[in-house]
Amino acid sequence: MTKEKKKCICKLDMTFEAIRSKWKLLIIISLSTGRKRFTDLLKLNDGISHKVLNEKLKELQEDDIISKEFFYEYPPRVEYFLTSKGYDYARLLKQFENIG
Repeated sequence: MTKEKKKCICKLDMTFEAIRSKWKLLIIISLSTGRKRFTDLLKLNDGISHKVLNEKLKELQEDDIISKEFFYEYPPRVEYFLTSKGYDYARLLKQFENIG
């Protein structure tokens, strides 16, 4: 969840709070097929700005849904990937997609 803690009505509400955003859902789905770099996520999520993507990636990291790996090479490279919790969310999102 974000910096300001929201009072959740039930556990389900708390679960959805972590992904309650158009962009977070799309980022999770994008990462469900494998690791991606920042520019890959920008291309896959057409219309998102650098600033918003950075914010949403940080929020997803704080909620332990995604993680990033920094590669110490030249030029430096960072890859984002889903954690086990992130894959759980991705599976649920795919099921919702199949319902609709």
